[in-house]
Amino acid sequence: MNIAKKSLLVALLAGLGLSAGLSTATAQERVYVIDQRDVVAISGYDLCWRTGYWTPAAAALDPAGCQCDPDLVPQSVCNPSKPTAVPTSEKISVAADALFDFNKATLRPAGKAKLDELVAKANAINLEVILAVGHTDRIGSVAYNQALSEKRAAAVKDYLVSKGIDPSRIYAEGKGKSQPVTGDTCVGNKKTKALIECLQPDRRVDIEVIGTK
Repeated sequence: MNIAKKSLLVALLAGLGLSAGLSTATAQERVYVIDQRDVVAISGYDLCWRTGYWTPAAAALDPAGCQCDPDLVPQSVCNPSKPTAVPTSEKISVAADALFDFNKATLRPAGKAKLDELVAKANAINLEVILAVGHTDRIGSVAYNQALSEKRAAAVKDYLVSKGIDPSRIYAEGKGKSQPVTGDTCVGNKKTKALIECLQPDRRVDIEVIGTK
């Protein structure tokens, strides 16, 4: 969560008479914003505030997951007394260049083949949810990269739906360039061939399939 968003969130919570009270360690442990009473902060629309670390898999580990996202958290977690199948979760990170042409959001044939493999895995389990998160490298503006990451995540969702996956089971979002995996290993900001190649791991779509066998 960047500073601007965190500041806005704290201001909103203050208006509700709450304090986010978040440290970095706390944010990593909890995927919902909690107040000083360890109670989940609720928006004016009666929805739980999520942190930037939220994913369906992480929500299943958070004490407030069943309260905040009962449709996404596996029933084996929310109703442990009921006999359930063994939960399964598989996360893969697909290079964006393998799915799309550079700076594009239209799936390539090779990208469709990669997603076909994922559809086969999803069909082999009792699917709970598929999470598709698009990411970009740092080249370009924040707004442009955010839009591109959202378009790529949406393209993945649309393709999975075209292959028969229930759209209500797919959660797609874009993180823009906010979550790079290259760290400080790539030097410079000029759009050179060397920098583009170095930043390739940041251009990706993280896909997580959660269900039961």
